[in-house]
Formats: sequence, structure tokens, C-alpha cells
Amino acid sequence: MACQIARKISEAGATPFLDEADVDVGSEFEDDIRDFLDKADELIALFTPWALGRPYVWVEIGAAWIRRIPIVIVLHGLTINDFQTHPNAPVFLKKRDMIKLNDIEQYFSQLNTRVLSGRKDD
Repeated sequence: MACQIARKISEAGATPFLDEADVDVGSEFEDDIRDFLDKADELIALFTPWALGRPYVWVEIGAAWIRRIPIVIVLHGLTINDFQTHPNAPVFLKKRDMIKLNDIEQYFSQLNTRVLSGRKDD
């Protein structure tokens, strides 16, 4: 799923970062993630029941929050209530507009519009 999302982000004209595709085996992946987040314009986080327990997901979200970039939460196998009531979910995400994976085309359409409007300014 994450690879398909990354492909669609790329097709929209943005540059995705996917740890399994963009971090070389044996590299300091924390540095790679931090370097990419330093340049990112937004973060899209795919939340599945097993992602809720992954510490690096929360670290990436915290870094995006500190940078004040948009954080897009995509849910798969979870309801909004599941996410909002999970003990790991930070308060600043609980009020955020979230989308289900089945509705992600709306995000890609909006992303494409943002990318195109950003290019007009160049």
C-alpha cells in the first residue's frame, strides 16, 4: 500500500519518501529520515493497526509537527474513533481531518493542485 501511495504522489508531481525504497541497507536511516523531513512540505502517514505501535511513525509525526508542516493521516483498518482513542495518538492529531484509504484519491487530487500552483510561482 505504501509503495502505491508513493507512486501516486510521484505521479502528482511531488517527491515521496518511503523508507523501504529510499533508505539504503546498512545506512543510518534515522539521518535519511531526518534529512528528508527537513525538506518536506507535508507528511502523509498511513495508519494501520500495526503502525500505531511503530515508534518511528510517531517520531516522524513529531518532527513534522515541530516544523509546522501539514500532516495528513490516512487510515486503513482503523476507524477515526480507533485512532482518536488510541493511547499513543497525540492530542494535536485527534482534531485533524483524517481520510480513509478508500478516499485517498481526494488527497492526490488536492496534492496535484498544490504542486501545479507551486510551479506557477517558480
